[in-house]
Amino acid sequence: MRDLERALTDIRAMRSQIARGTEFRGYGPATVAATGLLALLAGAVQAVWIPDPGANILGYLALWTATAAVSFLLIGIEMISRSRRIHSGLADEMILAAIEQFTPAGVAGILLTFVLWRFAPHALWMLPGLWQIIFSLGIFPSCRSLPRPMFAAGIWYLASGLACLAMAADARTLSPWAMAVPFGIGQFAMALIFHFSSGADDAEA
Repeated sequence: MRDLERALTDIRAMRSQIARGTEFRGYGPATVAATGLLALLAGAVQAVWIPDPGANILGYLALWTATAAVSFLLIGIEMISRSRRIHSGLADEMILAAIEQFTPAGVAGILLTFVLWRFAPHALWMLPGLWQIIFSLGIFPSCRSLPRPMFAAGIWYLASGLACLAMAADARTLSPWAMAVPFGIGQFAMALIFHFSSGADDAEA
């Protein structure tokens, strides 16, 4: 019985290792591009309905948190569906590996947002830049199992986050376009990378 358990453990470890060394193709270009459109739409909503986010910080946080949640939900649903078709028997391991790579950055972003809102509201103007930097830190470890050009997307979010911090340092305001434009461009760029790396046929899988 122990030999069987050891053998099953070894098999699971081997499958996990294979999954981590295989290019993950669970992200659909169309859905990733749609999240870019969501970011632009959220920016327009903020500009119209939350013109002074400093006086309505909860509304601002709710808007962008909801946008992020919907984006991750859309990507997650398609990721599971595509992985089942493309990666077949390794789908579960591939999905788990993808989630593990991005989870630390996601948790850090949530905790950082809470701490700034609760204990340092005067520093909330930094959130757009910090969110982009944290997102880049989620992309970089994921590059091991994504197309090589995806590293450029990580660089984009890191650079745009730093630029947002620098440009907002004087006014210290929460401009809607500090989120909408970087994430809109970044997600469209990622969608193009997935499309051309996987091929048109796979993009429609």
